[in-house]
Amino acid sequence: MEEVEVVVAHSRRVTLRVGDVFLKVDVDPAHADVEVRAMALAPIPTPAVLWREPPALAIAAVPGKALGVLGAPSTASPAAWAAAGAAIRKLHDAPLPPWPGPVLEDLAAELDRECAWLLANGVLPAEVVRRNREIAEAALRPWEPAFIHGDLQITHVFVDGDEVTGVIDWSEAAPGDALFDLATLTLGHEERLDDLLVGYGDAVDRDVIRGWWSLRGLTASRWLIEHGFDPDAPGCEFDVLRARMGEP
Repeated sequence: MEEVEVVVAHSRRVTLRVGDVFLKVDVDPAHADVEVRAMALAPIPTPAVLWREPPALAIAAVPGKALGVLGAPSTASPAAWAAAGAAIRKLHDAPLPPWPGPVLEDLAAELDRECAWLLANGVLPAEVVRRNREIAEAALRPWEPAFIHGDLQITHVFVDGDEVTGVIDWSEAAPGDALFDLATLTLGHEERLDDLLVGYGDAVDRDVIRGWWSLRGLTASRWLIEHGFDPDAPGCEFDVLRARMGEP
């Protein structure tokens, strides 16, 4: 009998692994709808869908291992990061998925709300919130929509050697800002951005990527805290926000 591994568990979603099968249970069936449709459209390796019986979705594991984890240095080679960049570029150049994506005005309003909450609750020093709010402004500009993954955390990209073998967890996929994906993947691993851009192409605005690092850290913190995660763990969101304090 295979052991059951709890991959993620909170009040909205549970992901279990049994052998080579992942079972995802989500209270919102729209998430699975997007995930299945996005994986069918994405021109890069994705997991196979085994079956779906709402609210459960079963998908096959992908070979290889994650590019890294938040809070620890990535041991993947520069070539593996470049391969990830090339795969993301292929995704971003693909036709847009036929459903709406993030709205700039909504993101700006969310940033204001979350900064106010951080300050009101004394979660971070006011100067850290203020400085990162200032840096985040660079991301709040109109963008040319691309097919984005939408939650491209480092644990969602799998490699075997220097080859991308699969990208998982597509429930946030939508038309959106390509640089948001690049920022999400390199959050807490800023030193690997150059390696990523070898494969992606370096004609990107790094100030916007820095803006997304700050914006994601500010807006994700309350959700993480309320769902039992620790954004103050070494190398995680709070460290990313603090690191911006030493930048011009």
